[in-house]
Amino acid sequence: MTKRTSAKYKIDRRMGENIWGRSKSPVNKRDYGPGQHGQRRKTKLSDFGTQLRAKQKLKGYYGDLTEKQFRKIYGEAERVKGDTGENLIGLLERRLDAVVYRAKFVPTIFAARQFVNHGHVTVNGKRVNIGSYRVKEGDVVAVRDKSRQLAIVLEAVGLAERDVPDYIEADHHKMTATFVRTPALGDVPYAVQMEPHLVVEYYAKN
Repeated sequence: MTKRTSAKYKIDRRMGENIWGRSKSPVNKRDYGPGQHGQRRKTKLSDFGTQLRAKQKLKGYYGDLTEKQFRKIYGEAERVKGDTGENLIGLLERRLDAVVYRAKFVPTIFAARQFVNHGHVTVNGKRVNIGSYRVKEGDVVAVRDKSRQLAIVLEAVGLAERDVPDYIEADHHKMTATFVRTPALGDVPYAVQMEPHLVVEYYAKN
């Protein structure tokens, strides 16, 4: 098992939820955390614990971003007019690796970051290899011609466990995806409930 795969499964176990809705998630078999203390009796979380958990879950969902990366995105969401929690979701969904994942070009968000980093993706015809690159409405993301027959791409397109959301128009014959609009929380097909308002509360106090 690769380090990335191991990390992905640890996040599921740590949260006690199958946060990506993957059929292979270990949470489907063991709903306790990883490690020798994972089976300790569950205790009721404090307000701080609930807020921290909401932050860790959202941060982990997007490929286990570093705290520095996530805090920076939160800071931007806070500066933009409107609801900070909704802004945060919108900014996270505009990441290039998130768009590649949502378009079903790859099976996981971790694979999406690696796929972008290895130069398999273009935005408006220009190669971009930075997963955090921010896509704008109307941008066209495409898999490069020489990368379209990679096993990871063919596997992802055939996945039945998730659909492409309506804020992205994907063409799996041409392997292109147009980012139509920035989504609100209710538009994003999370497999579990995300609570960005608790993330806002966490950062307001810390």
